[in-house]
Amino acid sequence: MFLRFHTSLHAWLPIMGLTICAFIFNTTEFAPISLLTTIATDFNISEAKTGMMMTIYAWIVATISLPLMLLSKNVERKTLLLSILFFFILSHLLSAFAWSYTILMLSRVGIAFSHAIFWAITASLVYRLAPKGQTTKALSFLATGSALAIVLGLPLGRIIGQAWGWRSTFGVIALLGVGMFYFLYKTLPSLPSQNAGSLKSLPILVKRPALMGMYLLTILAISAHFTAYSYIEPFVMNIAHLGEHFATVVLFVFGIAGLLGSMLFARLRHKHPFGLVLFALGALIVAELLMLTLSFHTIPFSILSLFWGMAICLISLILQVSVLELAPDATDVAMSLYSGIYNIGIGGGAFMGGIVTTHLGMRYVGVSGALFGIIALSLAIWIWKRYLIV
Repeated sequence: MFLRFHTSLHAWLPIMGLTICAFIFNTTEFAPISLLTTIATDFNISEAKTGMMMTIYAWIVATISLPLMLLSKNVERKTLLLSILFFFILSHLLSAFAWSYTILMLSRVGIAFSHAIFWAITASLVYRLAPKGQTTKALSFLATGSALAIVLGLPLGRIIGQAWGWRSTFGVIALLGVGMFYFLYKTLPSLPSQNAGSLKSLPILVKRPALMGMYLLTILAISAHFTAYSYIEPFVMNIAHLGEHFATVVLFVFGIAGLLGSMLFARLRHKHPFGLVLFALGALIVAELLMLTLSFHTIPFSILSLFWGMAICLISLILQVSVLELAPDATDVAMSLYSGIYNIGIGGGAFMGGIVTTHLGMRYVGVSGALFGIIALSLAIWIWKRYLIV
């Protein structure tokens, strides 16, 4: 029995390592959200300009995910993964010591390149590494690590940034990267590239309407979230006037909500897949519509943040797992497209939030995000009714 337990644990170690890496990679993508005001003040620029860190990062990932995946499709996977982790660490060290906003942006470009390759290959690696009959569980772990970065990584990054300065957040991420580099070097087996797909896979994937619908839904739903969420920290401080400490509390509420969302996903996804989609998108829309109305009261706004955090965690999990299930024969291509498209949503949402903030005022970012959410909900109903409900 002990030998069987030891063998099982050994098989799960690299999966846990990749899950932690997923959390780290997505945390650094969203880190500027929790540090927006501090970075803007340090470089004496506007919050809208600082928010462009999110937009440019996301659009770089969206543009290069598929090309980089195709260029590296024949590279042994352990070597490739360790190489991008090394580049990831170096880019974060540059972020930590950035002496100007331009240098900070250049460091973020480097991180975006490593991010693009990581998400193009990781889901298929977890799929291959999972013990027999445990692929769904393994992919759920990875998706949860990814989703929790949005709702748990941010408050942790903000606390570190408030305590020791925003640069320290990127320094700590670099240290975590070093730790995961060593862990995966020790636990990850050699993995020759396989089932990566190629340009020939694209016409096949394009002919799958449910998958194409899922990609469009990803753009709309993620844009809906990030139109408002990209500016949550300055919104709480400058519109609601609830103070910087409460901004940290809000981000932690999102973190707790993410844990609850991942638990709901594990329990209900197979039993009530359509109902879970309706709940997640509906909760997102309602939360953003009520964002301004409830922003002046701490308890109602905390409850709103709880449902909002659960919603985006569920949405991210549902989208990622659905794409994997709809393209099992070309996972790397499908996931590189998904990563790029997800980042179009992030960049588009942050960009729209910046436009709304500049021309209408930050108080309207919630309503603007909800409009995208309503369109996303309509599309989700059509996709599930037409293709996914048996």
